[in-house]
Amino acid sequence: MSDLHQKKCIPCSSKMPPLKGPELERLAKELNGWKIEGEHHLEKEYKFKNFLEALAFTNAVGAIAEQEGHHPDILLSWGMVKVTFWTHKIGGLSESDFIMASKTDQIKI
Repeated sequence: MSDLHQKKCIPCSSKMPPLKGPELERLAKELNGWKIEGEHHLEKEYKFKNFLEALAFTNAVGAIAEQEGHHPDILLSWGMVKVTFWTHKIGGLSESDFIMASKTDQIKI
């Protein structure tokens, strides 16, 4: 099991290059069900029984994002939440995106 969810997000510099190739593949193996899209962002859809559960999950993701200072794009609809992580400052993926993806998977609703 991955320990990514136990790490803290760290701010990155705009001079830091986004992760590519083997490093993305290594970190992706530590996640469950997340897709790397174009070596640019991580994406996952979560299914729920109803809107209230999806909303509760969305709020939980938001609370973690505020604690970590690393915020996702979230699409909320009836019974579904789509979460997308990428580091805007570097225009791609950083380790913090994988940390947040792992933390998001730890949420229990």
